[in-house]
Amino acid sequence: MEEFSCRKYLDNIKEYQLKQILIEAGRDRLARKQKFIFELHKQADQDWNQTFFEMLFRMMDTSANRELYHSLAKKIPYRYIMREQKSLQAIEALLIGGSGLLTLYPEDQYISELKDTWNYLASKYDLSPMRCADWKLSKIRPYNHPVLRLAQIAMLLYEREFFVNSIINCRTVEDVENLFCIEASEYWKTHFLPAHQSRLIPKRLGREKSHILGINLVVQMQYAYSYNIGRDELRDCALKLLETIPAENNRFIDSWQQRGIYPKTAADSQALLQISTEYCNKNRCQECFVRKYACKTTK
Repeated sequence: MEEFSCRKYLDNIKEYQLKQILIEAGRDRLARKQKFIFELHKQADQDWNQTFFEMLFRMMDTSANRELYHSLAKKIPYRYIMREQKSLQAIEALLIGGSGLLTLYPEDQYISELKDTWNYLASKYDLSPMRCADWKLSKIRPYNHPVLRLAQIAMLLYEREFFVNSIINCRTVEDVENLFCIEASEYWKTHFLPAHQSRLIPKRLGREKSHILGINLVVQMQYAYSYNIGRDELRDCALKLLETIPAENNRFIDSWQQRGIYPKTAADSQALLQISTEYCNKNRCQECFVRKYACKTTK
């Protein structure tokens, strides 16, 4: 169990105070993520399409490969994907070939064609692959392997021609699930890895993964974008959407539950994550929302 330095204060927190703590911590987390997105936007030469694209790649993986996904999104920019948008194989080739991971595996007919397509597009756009050795591949579950995730991203970008608009227009958890309800192309139904055949299993993005993308991509991008374009109603939509998505499950949330605090929605769990990661873990006790309201109670 995670131990919080504020654990001795939790029993004194009243329900109405807990609600206020969650509201303030949630806003704090959104502001922190908004600052990060604005920095991405600046680095992307004020291009919102590219910013959304990079955030998508970052949120497809929460492991040690996150920065590598992000590097790939900068190496193979969104404008190249849109130029090849009518060909799923071309998008797969750009992403998987650009990652450098194709060089790790033997060839079958499909992979040979994918490599040929990559070589053509690499020459067309003057691209070079990433170093395959940089990817962290040990202890990764087959469904989370970067090659398979990139194949799923390729299908998402192929089927959702106006992807940014789709993100902006999400209003409910059902909208989020429908947006990310895709599976990798036909080849991957019988493969987890290139040229390694498995039994037939459609490689879909699951509901839990779609919820994670809803929280960390859809909501965050709507919230940040609303400030940039001056649309307060979009910011309110982002906040309401966060309240329709179920609370997350992870070690931080488990620790709060063991202290008797049970988040009901993603808005609650995001607030608790903010306290855990940005205050407890960084010894910012004097600034913590829990400490502030607990002190009010004891006065």
